[in-house]
Amino acid sequence: MKYFIHTFGCQQNVADSERIATSYKNRGMKPAENFESANYVVINTCMIRHAPENRVRGLVENLAKIKRKKREIKQVYKIIVTGCMTGMAVRDKTGKFLKKLRDEMPQVDEFMPIEEVGFDHPPARTDKLHAWLPISNGCNNFCSFCVVPFTRGREVSRPYEDIINECKELISKGYKSVTLLGQNVNSYGSDSLGDSKLNIQNSKFQSRITNSKPVYVKHLGKYRIPTLFPHLLDEVADLGFEHIDFMSSNPWDFSEELAEVIVKNNNITRTIHLPVQSGDSAVLKRMNRWYTRDEYLELVANLKSKIKNLKLTTDIIVGFCGETEEEFQNTVSLCREVNFDKAYISLYSKRPFTQATKKMKDDIPHKIKKERWQVLENLIFRSKHYK
Repeated sequence: MKYFIHTFGCQQNVADSERIATSYKNRGMKPAENFESANYVVINTCMIRHAPENRVRGLVENLAKIKRKKREIKQVYKIIVTGCMTGMAVRDKTGKFLKKLRDEMPQVDEFMPIEEVGFDHPPARTDKLHAWLPISNGCNNFCSFCVVPFTRGREVSRPYEDIINECKELISKGYKSVTLLGQNVNSYGSDSLGDSKLNIQNSKFQSRITNSKPVYVKHLGKYRIPTLFPHLLDEVADLGFEHIDFMSSNPWDFSEELAEVIVKNNNITRTIHLPVQSGDSAVLKRMNRWYTRDEYLELVANLKSKIKNLKLTTDIIVGFCGETEEEFQNTVSLCREVNFDKAYISLYSKRPFTQATKKMKDDIPHKIKKERWQVLENLIFRSKHYK
């Protein structure tokens, strides 16, 4: 039997697919070269925007044709859907979303929750020099536009020692670089600070971490629990990797302590992904981002003053509910001021269960969204000035 995995979405999904591959290898299966030569096809889905959902449905329709041909000659051919679409179905206690998926894609044999694939076995990595390494899953922030808390659930941090041991194993196998992954990677540990389930035993920060108590501090306009990410990142940096990256970080968890760890360790990336989403404070408030334009710019200025050769990348949504031309222009001016090295710009689209979908109106025409996207595309990628 052979399996083939097709992955949509972010690097976290890529890392999940590597663990899925191991689970199939452990059943005695071998990887297939393509959809046609497989017996089991796993689709790891994304729901961050509407477009990836449509691509999943289109792919399933095409696979159904292969499935019919295979079954005509008595060959096993199963279609398994996992990832965010299944995650949302599992968390919808009404069962309506799962029914919707089954009605739309009756050709699918199984909707498999990603939680069924644990961390008991090492992922089947194909890259022998760089590794994706999840340190947490889920998100507690509930930005009004974002579906992640509904597809992946509340934030859960992996045990500290498990992460360190996996990094040590990577070093022993000759890996030169690692990227630490989380939906909000720099809030690692805030869900269970001081909790024994993090399994912190041999860390050089053991005493400091295990004796810590959750103390709320005000940072970028919101009271937050200090995270363990600076400690974890510092310890990973000491292990001997040539390069360490992390994504995706949230501005309101980017502490002074984290900046100091980056400055101290030359093998930690100088390209930081810091999603802003909008350059207007009123839009940010509607997005439930909990920082203002000025606070974001203050954080950027602080990082630039501390970290030499810093490059910043970001995420921006254009056409969010109620976005006026003036509010959009504030995003344009922020991009000019920050001078992002790269930006992932998306057109706002309604997502199930989010507050924006429930309580706000998607009132910006697609034509205007596309025009605003083009303005930022020209500004950031082609270095043209908007006039």
